[in-house]
Amino acid sequence: MEQKLPLPPFNFETATQKVQLAEDAWNSQNPERVSLAYTVNTEWRNRSEFVNGREEVVKFLSTKWQKELGYKLKKELWAFTENRIAVRFEYEYHDQDGQWFRAYGNENWEFDENGLMQRRFASINDLAIKEKDRRL
Repeated sequence: MEQKLPLPPFNFETATQKVQLAEDAWNSQNPERVSLAYTVNTEWRNRSEFVNGREEVVKFLSTKWQKELGYKLKKELWAFTENRIAVRFEYEYHDQDGQWFRAYGNENWEFDENGLMQRRFASINDLAIKEKDRRL
């Protein structure tokens, strides 16, 4: 059976570890690597888009990182329960025209017993910034 450590139920240490592992994977900008943290039939809401299953995750992230260049992400544990974690995050990227953005948001994650994320709900806002104002 496929597992992704650490497994629920989470405590502060394991929830923090799960958040760092997610940050590291997303910063790799490798859609296949990222997708392995999710169940085969994972359900996402990302802004107003709905993504279902690992194959759609890979397609979604591939498209995302073709548009969001110079991507750098920071996640922070906000809260956790037995099999759920909430994070706040910010990331920066630029578009093909060189305009930089900082995206802010919150994610709610739900994991199965094998430590794979079965649900991910993300609310995200983008702010145009000047390159000199980058923090990440």
